[in-house]
Amino acid sequence: MDFSLPADLVAYLGELDRFIEREIKPLEEADDNIRFFDHRREWARTDFENGGLPRHEWEALLRKAKDIADAAGHLRFPVPKQYGGKDGSNLWMAVIREHFAAKGLGLHNDLQNEHSIVGNFPVVTMLDRYGRDDQKAMIDGSIRGKYRITFGLTEPHHGSDATHMETRAVPATRDNVRGWIINGEKMWTTGMHVATHCALFARTSGNDGDARGITCFLVPAKSPGVKIEEYMWTFNMPTDHPRVSFTDVFVPEDAQFGEVGRGLSLAQCFVHQNRIRQAASSLGAAVYCINESVKYARERKPFGKALAENQAIQFPLVELATQAEMLRLLIRKTAWEMDQLTEEQIERTLSDRVSMCNYFANRLCCESADRAMQVHGGMGYSRHKPFEHIYRHHRRYRITEGSEEIQMRKVAGFLFGYMGPGKH
Repeated sequence: MDFSLPADLVAYLGELDRFIEREIKPLEEADDNIRFFDHRREWARTDFENGGLPRHEWEALLRKAKDIADAAGHLRFPVPKQYGGKDGSNLWMAVIREHFAAKGLGLHNDLQNEHSIVGNFPVVTMLDRYGRDDQKAMIDGSIRGKYRITFGLTEPHHGSDATHMETRAVPATRDNVRGWIINGEKMWTTGMHVATHCALFARTSGNDGDARGITCFLVPAKSPGVKIEEYMWTFNMPTDHPRVSFTDVFVPEDAQFGEVGRGLSLAQCFVHQNRIRQAASSLGAAVYCINESVKYARERKPFGKALAENQAIQFPLVELATQAEMLRLLIRKTAWEMDQLTEEQIERTLSDRVSMCNYFANRLCCESADRAMQVHGGMGYSRHKPFEHIYRHHRRYRITEGSEEIQMRKVAGFLFGYMGPGKH
C-alpha cells in the first residue's frame, strides 16, 4: 500500500506553481487588479448600481487569466483529449484543487465564480455524453467563452426536489417548424446576464414526483419569452444568480438536449466529479485558514507571550488539523476509486463516499474560517484578512451542489440499506 502521490503529479504541481508566479501573479498585480483580492474585493467586484452583478472589469480579468492558462495548456486539463484537454483524472483534479485553494485568494483560483486556471467544465461533460454532433461542436466555444450555457433546473417552490418541477414543455408547431413551447420559472440560473443558452429542464410527460418524463432543452438566452425577473442578492457578492421566467418560449426540435423524458440523467452526469472537486477545494481553503492561524498565533504576543502557548488557542486548531488530515485521505482514496469505475458504478457503489467528502469538507472549511477569525481577533473579522470572504463563499456550498442534508441522506441510504450495494 503506497500513499505517495505519483511523481508526475508532483512535478505538474511544481509546473503550475511556476506558471502562476511567471504569468498569473504579474497580471494580478498589474493595473491595481489586486483590488479584486484585498480588502476592497467585494466592492471592486460588484456593480451595486446594476443589480449587484459582477463588474465588467472583474469578469474581463478572469477571462484574460483563463485565456493565458489555455494558451499554456493548463485550462483544459480535465477535458477529453479530443477537445484539446489531457483527460485529467479525478485524483489529479482533487490534488490540484486542494493545492490551489490552500494558497489563499488569488487570480489563479477564485471559487466565488468557479474560476480557476485549471478549469472545471460540467457543461463539457454534458455535451460530450449527451449532445448530438452539432451540439458537441459547441464544446470548444464553451471553453473559450464564445458560448455560456447556464443550468436551469432548480425552481422557486421545489429547491432540491427536481421531480416536482412545474416548468412544462408541450409539442407545438410555429411557422411550419416543429418544436416545443415552454412555460415555467427557474431559480439560481447562474450566469444568465452573459449567457448564450440555458440548459433548461422541463416536464414533457409523466406525473409530479416521477424521475422519468423530464427533458432538457438548449434554449437561446435571448429567445422571446425569456425574462430575468430579479437577481438574488446573497451572503457573498457579487451576484449572478437570477430568477428567470419562461413564458410561451418556442424552441425547435433541434433544441432538444439528450433523450426525451430522460433529462435528469444530464443533471446527474457530472455530479460526482463536481462534488469531489468541491470537497478538495473546501479542504484546501480550510488548510489555508488553519495554517494562517498557526502562523499568527506564533507571532502574536499579548501579555508578553505568544498566543500559541495557550491551550485555548492550540486545541481547537488541533481538532481542525486532525480532521483535515483524515479528510484528505478520504478525498484522495475516493477520487482514486472513482478513476477505476464507470459513472454508473460510482453511483451504485461509491456515491456515499463522495457525499461524505463533500458535506464534511464544506463544513470543515466554514469551521476553520470561523476559528481563523477568532484567533486573529478584530483583524480576523475585518476585510483586511480573507477569512470572512472564505466563510461567506464556502458557506454557500453547504447548500448548493446538494445541501449537506441531501448528502447525508445519501450516506444514510447506503448505511441502512435503502440504496447502494447493501440494498435489501
